[in-house]
Amino acid sequence: MARKDDAASAANAGRLKQIALTYKMTRRADSKIGLVLAAVGIVTFGVLLGIGFLIGYPVYLGILGALLAFLAMAIVFGRRAERAAFGQMEGQPGAAAAVLDNIGRGWTTTPAVAMNRSQDVVHRAVGKAGIVLIGEGNPNRLKGLLAAEKKKMARIVVDVPVNDFIVGNDEGQVPLKKLRTTMLKLPRVLGGPQVTQTNDRLKAMGDLMSNMPLPKGPMPKGMRMPKGGPKK
Repeated sequence: MARKDDAASAANAGRLKQIALTYKMTRRADSKIGLVLAAVGIVTFGVLLGIGFLIGYPVYLGILGALLAFLAMAIVFGRRAERAAFGQMEGQPGAAAAVLDNIGRGWTTTPAVAMNRSQDVVHRAVGKAGIVLIGEGNPNRLKGLLAAEKKKMARIVVDVPVNDFIVGNDEGQVPLKKLRTTMLKLPRVLGGPQVTQTNDRLKAMGDLMSNMPLPKGPMPKGMRMPKGGPKK
């Protein structure tokens, strides 16, 4: 019994520490977070308490107001913390990969499946919506990277749809903060076994490419690279 109590206390302490760290991070990007949370809590509690006095039940409505005030503060804090996190991540290399890591169950993500010398990068996610390629970097350079990767996918998994997005705030691009929502809204066209089979094919392609013997030094003229797709 004592061990369970100690474990529970340690878990609670860990949560409180995490909340404190999240608050500090949010406050660096949103200096008004403390005032906003206080205002939300006071207004919510005050409104419920006022209604309680009007109808003759100030104690009950006061308790309810305190609970709803805490809930409202938690919701507002979560949203502003998320906004602050995306604001700090936006424009940083690998930001999309960080979002993909937290996309949720049912998705298998692979960061940096393609990259060029300018560090434009393409990430890949596989789920019931099929294959999704996400590009980060210069949109003009990413078009070539995405096209090459889609062509590769078409050779490996012919019957699986491939969607592609470029992360950014310009027209035709997907803002970083909307990337997860956009992917989750994609129509589900694959069943569980198909998702597993697709992942297995892509993994086999990766293993084949990693184990492929490559000559050291410059490649001899006229030499062709062996194709990387699994034979059917």
